[in-house]
Amino acid sequence: QVQLVESGGGLVQAGGSLRLSCAASGIIFGIAQMAWYRQAPGKQRELVARITSSGSTNFTDSVKGRFTISRDNAKNTVHLQMNSLKPEDTAIYYCHPEWTNYWGQGTQVTVSS
Repeated sequence: QVQLVESGGGLVQAGGSLRLSCAASGIIFGIAQMAWYRQAPGKQRELVARITSSGSTNFTDSVKGRFTISRDNAKNTVHLQMNSLKPEDTAIYYCHPEWTNYWGQGTQVTVSS
């Protein structure tokens, strides 16, 4: 059974930082391409960042230079470090092993102005 458990969300002021974590089980994590998506109210879910099994990363333009993604294959965990947060980063953030239908339950990130 696949489980993806996100944590680390919360309320933060603009300019602040948060670190999201996703603990995965039930998948062969070491070969999985992992991604973080987000969905703001009234908007479609969008890709924020992804990291390949070899550690290559890419980011949506709006977060480049502010967010980093990393993975710990020994702990089956992927992290999203979010710095210089803006109110427009407010959304529910989801962990997702790409090319699968599995999603975590999401963690709320709220950035106040």
